[in-house]
Amino acid sequence: MTAGFFELVLDGQSLTIAQVVRVAQAAPGTLHLRLDDAAQARVRRAQAAVEQIIAQEQVVYGITTGFGAFKNIFISPEQTTQLQRNILMSHAVGVGAPFPTNVVRAMMLIRANTLALGHSGVRPQVIEFLLRLLERGVHPVVPRQGSLGASGDLAPLAHVSLVLIGLGEAEVQGEILPGAAALARVDLAPLTLQAKEGLALTNGTGLMAALGCLAVAEAENAARVADIAGCLSLEALHGTTRAFDARIHAARPHPRQVECAARLRELLTGSEFTRDRPGVLGEDRQPAPSADFVPPHRHTPVDPQDAYTLRCIPQVHGACEDAIKYARWVVEIELNSATDNPLIFVDEASGAVDVISGGNFHGEPLAIAFDYLGLALTELGNMSERRLSRLLDADSNGHVLPPFLTADGGLNSGFMLVQYTAAALCSENKALVHPASADTIPTSANVEDHVSNGPIAGRQARRILRNLETILAMELLAASQGIDFRRQVLGPDTRLGQGTAPVYELVRTQVPFVTTDVVMYPLIETARQLVISGAVVASTLN
Repeated sequence: MTAGFFELVLDGQSLTIAQVVRVAQAAPGTLHLRLDDAAQARVRRAQAAVEQIIAQEQVVYGITTGFGAFKNIFISPEQTTQLQRNILMSHAVGVGAPFPTNVVRAMMLIRANTLALGHSGVRPQVIEFLLRLLERGVHPVVPRQGSLGASGDLAPLAHVSLVLIGLGEAEVQGEILPGAAALARVDLAPLTLQAKEGLALTNGTGLMAALGCLAVAEAENAARVADIAGCLSLEALHGTTRAFDARIHAARPHPRQVECAARLRELLTGSEFTRDRPGVLGEDRQPAPSADFVPPHRHTPVDPQDAYTLRCIPQVHGACEDAIKYARWVVEIELNSATDNPLIFVDEASGAVDVISGGNFHGEPLAIAFDYLGLALTELGNMSERRLSRLLDADSNGHVLPPFLTADGGLNSGFMLVQYTAAALCSENKALVHPASADTIPTSANVEDHVSNGPIAGRQARRILRNLETILAMELLAASQGIDFRRQVLGPDTRLGQGTAPVYELVRTQVPFVTTDVVMYPLIETARQLVISGAVVASTLN
C-alpha cells in the first residue's frame, strides 16, 4: 500500500468515526473500498427474500406498496422498477446551498455501510456502486435544507441516489455535471434499481450521521484548543494553578472534570508565569520594568483566587466534554445500525423470512445529542470570550496587562474590536443553540406525525463550531500578545508551561507581536486555520 493510500472493508458492523472522516477528506485515487465477504452473503440473502416477496405478490410496505400515506396502494411486479425510480425523483426536493464535499462523502460511506448489514434487500452492486463513486471522486450535489430527520433523511439521500441512476447533478474534478455525464466521466453506467432499492437508498439517517461524525471530530479538537487557550490566558493574566489541584477534583469526581484538571496541570507544568510557586504568590521574578510597559499594580499574596473563567475551567470544560463524549457514543452506534424501513430478517438456519416495519429511521437519538453538543460548544465559546475580555480590560486583570493589549492606547485601539467580534459570535451561538429537537411538525397526511429535526440540530451544532473555532483563535492571539507584554516585565527567558510554550511558538511563527494598529482580520484567519487544522493541539503532543 502506497503512502497516503487508505483501504477500508465495509462489514456494516465496525465502521468508526475516524474512518468516516478519513474517507470524507480523501482525494480521488487514494482509496480502495470494498464489501466484506460475509456482509456480501448477508446482502444476497436479503435480496433473495425481496425477490421471493415480489414473486409471491405479498403485501409488504415499500416493496409491493406505495410509500408514506400511500402505504395501502398495491404495486404490481411490473411496476416495481418504476416505483424505485419514482421515489428518487419525487423525494429529491432539497433546497438551499449544497453541502460541502466532505459531508456528501460521509453520507455515501455511511449509507453503504448501513446497507452492508443485510437488512435492506438491495443487491451488492448497489453498495459497490456507492463505493466506486467515492473512490473516483463523484460527489452528488445535495442541498442543505429539506430533511426533517423523521423518516430518515429522505430528500438529501434522494439527491445522492439520483446520480446512481444518471439523474441529478454531481461534482467531478471540480466541475458540476448532470448525473449521467458525471458517471460517464469516470467510466460508470447508470444503475437500474430493483425492488426495495430506491427506498433503501433514501430511507435512513445518513445525513444526520455524517454531520455527527464530522461534528464530533471537530468538537474534540476545539475542546482541546479551549483547554490550551485557557491555560495560555491564565499565564498571560498571572493566574494561579491552585484551583486545578487534584484534591479539589477528587472531592467532586465528575470524570471529565477530573480529566480536564489533569490536562491543565500538565499543560502548565514548569510555567514561570503563574503566581503559585512555593513561597511566592505574586512578587516573583520581577526585574526592572521595561520602558515599553510598566504595570501600575501587581498581584500580592492576598489575591488567592482567579475569576471563574480561569478558576472553573475544569468544571465548565469538563461538563462540555461530557456532551462531546455523549455525541460520540450516539454516532458510533448509529454508524453500524440498520436505519431504513422495513427491515428484512432471514434466519440463516431455516431460511425463514420476516419483514418488519418499524422506526429505526427516526433521528431523535441524534437530534438530542446534537442539541446537547451545540449547547456545550456555545458554553466553550462563552468561556473563551470572557477570558479574551479579561485580557483586554486592565481593570479586570489588575493592570497586569495594558488596556486592549496596546502600549500606546488612544492612538492605537489594539485588540479592542477583536472582542467585539468574539462577543457577536457568542451572541449568534446563543441564537443557534435553541434545541431543534424540541420542535416537531406532522407530514405525509399525519402518518409521520412526529419529527426529530436532527439535520437542523446537526447543522446548527456545526455552525456553532465554526464560530467557536474563531473565538478560540482570537483568544490565542490575545493571550500570546499578553505573554509578550508580561515578558517585557519578567524578562525574555521567562518560561511558559510545557504545553503552552509550543503553542505560543506556533502562533508566533505565523502572527507577529502587534506593536501598532494593523489590519486585524488576516491575523484572525491565520490563527483560525491553526485551530481547525489541528496544528494547535498537535504542537502540544510533540
